[in-house]
Amino acid sequence: MMVGPELVIILLVVVLATVIFVRNLQTTKWVNVRIGKAVVRAEVADNVAKQIKGLMFRKGLEENEGMLFEFGKEGYHNIWMINMSFSIDIIWINDGKVVDIKKDAQPCRIVCPSYSPKSPAKYVLEVNANFTEKNSIKIGTEAELH
Repeated sequence: MMVGPELVIILLVVVLATVIFVRNLQTTKWVNVRIGKAVVRAEVADNVAKQIKGLMFRKGLEENEGMLFEFGKEGYHNIWMINMSFSIDIIWINDGKVVDIKKDAQPCRIVCPSYSPKSPAKYVLEVNANFTEKNSIKIGTEAELH
């Protein structure tokens, strides 16, 4: 059986896309986020592959650890809890301030709600549940990336 040039091109594109996706997941960048008086050491999700995976399948986060989603431009960036195994607080940040918070977002397996901010944001910080309560984080709290 002969393989047409179209099939070869499609296979090459699929292989290349897979290699790029896996490579993007392998490099880990960290940043410190000062939010109010707390400092969070956050893993950066700065590309689509990392943002899709997020905190899926992890057992948990250390205290004052999180994941920072860098979207590059402000918008109403949705977050969902599919394949999560622990609860988190979701903090949307724009222009150096907290613009919205979803406290105690629960893990989900199949049909999952999507959480969207009330105001546009450029960043989303995911931290352990009750972090915002414990650290008195509210809408308007200052946030700075280091």
